[in-house]
Amino acid sequence: MQKLLKQIFLFLVGGTVYIIIEIIWRWLWKNTPTHWTMFVLGGLSFLSIGYINEILPRRTSLWLQCLIGTGIILLLEFVFGCILNLWLKLDIWDYSHLPFNILGQICLPFAFAWYALTAAAIIADDYLRFKVFNEEKPKYKLSFKRQ
Repeated sequence: MQKLLKQIFLFLVGGTVYIIIEIIWRWLWKNTPTHWTMFVLGGLSFLSIGYINEILPRRTSLWLQCLIGTGIILLLEFVFGCILNLWLKLDIWDYSHLPFNILGQICLPFAFAWYALTAAAIIADDYLRFKVFNEEKPKYKLSFKRQ
């Protein structure tokens, strides 16, 4: 039961932070409202990024964790985009005007933004697990060298 409550808590944190970022982004650049499904996308993204440390050894470098996390977010965003934008025609976002896009749902410029946000999400997840759930204190390896 405690594990389920932890997952719900992390999902809610991730969804809340994601939708706040989404609201600010849309208010500053597009002046359009966001969609409630972005809360779900954010929660799933945050949970998925948190699982990186559960699957890979703790000594995995932060840059590699960010690369994996970026891939996870891009995959989730692509799946959500295909369902919400292409299939259901909700038109929540469209990156077709940006370079190196795939079906207008994901694109290279935003992949770089996701990489930076993934670093923040990894650190936030680790510290929440440490402070709230008394898990292992986070330590990060930043080098590109193999150990």
